[in-house]
Amino acid sequence: MKIQVITLFPNMINETLNSSMMFKASKNEIVEFKVIDLRQFGLGPRKQVDDTPYGGGDGMLMRVEPIHEAVMEAKKYAPNSKVVIMTPAGKTLAQPMVRDMAAEALDLIIICAHYEGYDERVLSFVDTQISLGEYILTGGELPALVLIDSIVRLLPGVLGGEKSAEIESFSEEGVIEYPQYTKPREYNGMNVPEVLLNGHHAEILKWQKDNYKKAV
Repeated sequence: MKIQVITLFPNMINETLNSSMMFKASKNEIVEFKVIDLRQFGLGPRKQVDDTPYGGGDGMLMRVEPIHEAVMEAKKYAPNSKVVIMTPAGKTLAQPMVRDMAAEALDLIIICAHYEGYDERVLSFVDTQISLGEYILTGGELPALVLIDSIVRLLPGVLGGEKSAEIESFSEEGVIEYPQYTKPREYNGMNVPEVLLNGHHAEILKWQKDNYKKAV
């Protein structure tokens, strides 16, 4: 799986992709990451990527030309990539969507928007719009990293245990995992439930099922 990120802040993306499980996935050749600096496709001597909006309004909009050129460059590396833009106007990211994207393992080109948004014509070459929720961030880098992490961790060989991704939170819609405990057995008067200590597998499974949490 090839994942390319188009961003004005490559260091922000690289720092995370070179850490923890994302680094492991890349090192083990489960996924290939490529970070594209949008500024390289900016216009004029100042490499401009934004401008004032027609019709007035505060702030600046990202221009269509640099983004389009960056996407075309990315498609030279992975021609069949699905183009995604992180935007509050998109479909809210949820675990079923993540599972589908991981199962398809399609190559992705992720656009990180900035400023007050982007020229609407950008959407003419975007396949999917994805949101993290009904709030606004300063840019698309954090949402892009969340999307990447959520997908890559489900790819075979990344987490290690075959069942790791099957029994975790949101494996069933709206359901969060049961409470879990580790050592010490007692801490400040708080004890591990006795059922988890008796070694009776069927009773433990029943307790876990009875204590699944529901998402608020």
